[in-house]
Amino acid sequence: MPPLLSATNLRKVYTSGGGFFGGKGEENVALDDFSFEISGDKPVFISVAGESGSGKTTLAQLLLGFNKPTSGSVKFKGKDIGSLKSEEMREFRTEVQAVFQDPFSVYNPFYKVDHILTVPIQKFNLAKTKAEAEERILTALRAVGLRPEDTLGRYPHQLSGGQRQRITVARTLLMQPKLVIADEPVSMVDASLRASILENMYTLHKEFGISFIYITHDLTTAYQVSDSIVVLYRGIVAEAGPVEKIIKDPQHPYTQELVHSIPLPSLESRNWLDEQDHSMDAVEADVMVKTTGCKYTARCPHVFDKCHTAPPPLYQQENKQAVSCYLYDDGANVVEDDLSDVLETRVDNSVVS
Repeated sequence: MPPLLSATNLRKVYTSGGGFFGGKGEENVALDDFSFEISGDKPVFISVAGESGSGKTTLAQLLLGFNKPTSGSVKFKGKDIGSLKSEEMREFRTEVQAVFQDPFSVYNPFYKVDHILTVPIQKFNLAKTKAEAEERILTALRAVGLRPEDTLGRYPHQLSGGQRQRITVARTLLMQPKLVIADEPVSMVDASLRASILENMYTLHKEFGISFIYITHDLTTAYQVSDSIVVLYRGIVAEAGPVEKIIKDPQHPYTQELVHSIPLPSLESRNWLDEQDHSMDAVEADVMVKTTGCKYTARCPHVFDKCHTAPPPLYQQENKQAVSCYLYDDGANVVEDDLSDVLETRVDNSVVS
């Protein structure tokens, strides 16, 4: 049985410049040779993390079919999503849902929030009667921690950002999807509400068997909710594997840099970042240096000669972590296909609290 959703050697290149006088223009590789798959049998919660410009949102757009890859393919149940027929595309849009970053832009300010819930029911024939439709809406709202009497009948501006984002999560639940791709779903929500929204998502994952791909720049929330994590750097996979192992024992120098950059509160310091390593800021100007080798050479403290000549493959460690770094090429196995073997369930039961 083919996987629910699979990506094979995904590559996306954006070209800028050229103009009226010809010329090829400058190429920016947003995603390079990315492969993994999501099974429809076992629900998973995978985070895709990295700093701005790492390729996270590009990956989400490709997986949702909003953008076409330069090369490679995205397949839904074994069929390329770019060639799905109308009925197959309908099934894809039902089973693979999205939650976006901005909890306001998805709403039409001239419609009450009920509109975002009733339209999918009508368009996808999710209920046979009006009473059944109303019951489904009430159930979905309660599942994400909203009181229908405090939510329905209001306009978007009358609700908080957290309430609007929960309604979009409720909308995805109405569709009874098998996979939700959530692109920075809490980055524009007050910090006090982020944990509750993520807890809603985690509850849907556990109670309804929905898989999640959680796109984020926040390693703290990725650790709290996900089973596995993929760390991207400038379009390539730097490290992937069980989230518990990667956050507590990062192997790639970039992942180590990300983990060490997480601010820790200190009662002795007026600035939480006073004692943190500021190397990420110091090398900002070197981030986009072009190289035929490893893209991290400008920032890496362990550069070898071969790092400048060819990009390292993904080396699979005994503890299931996969690391794209020549530090680990001594007898390690190379990940030949996709990341499925290294994206395992977490080793503890930590959840949002």
